Amino acid sequence: MKKGSAVQILLALLTVALLSGCSSKTDAKTELEKAADALAKTEAEPAPATPASSEPAPSPPPTSSAPEEPIAPPATPARQMQQAMASYKSGELEDAVTRLQKLRAVTTLTPQQRMALQDSVAAVMTEIYGLAAKGDSRAIQAVKQYEEMQTTRQ
Repeated sequence: MKKGSAVQILLALLTVALLSGCSSKTDAKTELEKAADALAKTEAEPAPATPASSEPAPSPPPTSSAPEEPIAPPATPARQMQQAMASYKSGELEDAVTRLQKLRAVTTLTPQQRMALQDSVAAVMTEIYGLAAKGDSRAIQAVKQYEEMQTTRQ
């Protein structure tokens, strides 16, 4: 073998080794935190002001004399992500998967939020599939839940 080709092969092997070392495995907790940051960041920005209307404000609907229970405002995407992350960290995998799937259905996410969410779902499901393959019953249930939600999604 020529000395020049041996050097080229050695350089090629070193390049492959360096490039393969640069790619790191994504951690589900890290990806969930990134997604939570992306969702919280957008919510922290002020909402655009709505133009003032010259029309009078609509009168409130008549109230009944029976006391009503206060209606809780819907959870924001950032809050939903925090709940999904808490479920995942506490080992409630099925609940975490359900929350993430519901969050994926939110139509008001920005492209950056949606990408962060997709990355976190992919990382979580990779870990859950790995646990299920090892026989973890919680992970097996979470996989079943995920696959059921995927097939019933429209």
